Amino acid sequence: MEGGVASQLRSLGHDARSGILGRIARGELGVLQVFIALAVIWTIFQFANDRFLTAVNLTNLTLQVTAIAIISIGVVFVLLLGEIDLSVGAVSGLCAGIMAVLTVQHGWSPALAILVGLLAGTSIGLINGFFNTYFGIPSFVVTLAGLIAWQGALLLVLGDTGTINLPPSIITDLTSTFYGGAIGWTLAVAITGGTLGVGLMARRRRQKAGLEPPPLAGIVLRTVVVGLAMFIGIAILLSDRGVPLALLILLALTGVFAFITQRTRFGRHVYAVGGNAEAARRAGIRVTRVRMMVFAIGSTMAAAGGIMAASRLIAVNQSSGSGDVLLNAIAGPVIAGTSLFGGRGTVWSALLGALVIGSISNGMDLLGLQSSVKFMITGGVLLAAVTLDSVARRQRAQVST
Repeated sequence: MEGGVASQLRSLGHDARSGILGRIARGELGVLQVFIALAVIWTIFQFANDRFLTAVNLTNLTLQVTAIAIISIGVVFVLLLGEIDLSVGAVSGLCAGIMAVLTVQHGWSPALAILVGLLAGTSIGLINGFFNTYFGIPSFVVTLAGLIAWQGALLLVLGDTGTINLPPSIITDLTSTFYGGAIGWTLAVAITGGTLGVGLMARRRRQKAGLEPPPLAGIVLRTVVVGLAMFIGIAILLSDRGVPLALLILLALTGVFAFITQRTRFGRHVYAVGGNAEAARRAGIRVTRVRMMVFAIGSTMAAAGGIMAASRLIAVNQSSGSGDVLLNAIAGPVIAGTSLFGGRGTVWSALLGALVIGSISNGMDLLGLQSSVKFMITGGVLLAAVTLDSVARRQRAQVST
């Protein structure tokens, strides 16, 4: 009798852990958690300032988060290894400075200047990876040194002028070009259909492998949430200036790198190394090469984000890449579910996390809060996200045992 009661109690405990609160605690709701957080944030700021959900402000928000989200894509790769890159902000400013100097002061074509800026970012990433892998120096130390060194390099590149204004060109067109309804609605349909298709394909693969498939209702719910968000978002953007080219670039980069992480051998190797580097090495994975490539991707995307930031501000100056750029680039993915401990997360968390962080920053700007308050609130949000990540890891460990 006592054994039966104990068994029932264990079953009830398992059911409780399997409920919605348990899934939230273990971080298993993924995208839905982020959309819930966004809904709460947007509701609060709309009540505080009725301009928050206007078309003009949401278009500005889209442009504001683009640069940080692109930098965060590279940060996600580094985090998947269980590493950290503290130099991404400085790298973004330096590479944008290189691009600006080449095109403005040396007369290079804007396209070639952009390419050189990106290659500079790749080179910096390879340097970070080299010192981390071949000398065994922790990434925290290597990239902290880079944070200081690349800030100095930016001052050297800009010279005495300190600020370089960008003339109209394809560089400034990156964030000043907008498209009409045809492209906007096509984008909304494509992303909604893609969300459903990816979910069904993943479910089918698990069925063929003899694994328990995810519930169909969950796939449909996720598709509905994403679809509603896309169609409402596109409608709002079209009521103002249209769909920004910057948004299309961001979504394209996110989709490409999401495909790399989820559908390629290299992506599987990144997760394997982040989960257990020694086990990955024994399985034949070239851990050193994976690490070098990941750091190169991280800095290249930092360069791309810096170029987008320069395009939006129409200038590069000595403070480019500084301020809260680093904090936001790391906080976004962590808030959206990428683990600081490696082996868990998705590239889409870069986009969603940047939207969360950007919404908080944008809302605080509308409320006229001081920078000191903004930094403290953003830091608190990051600490809360890391704490939830740690709690989720413990919950999953308990469930697995």
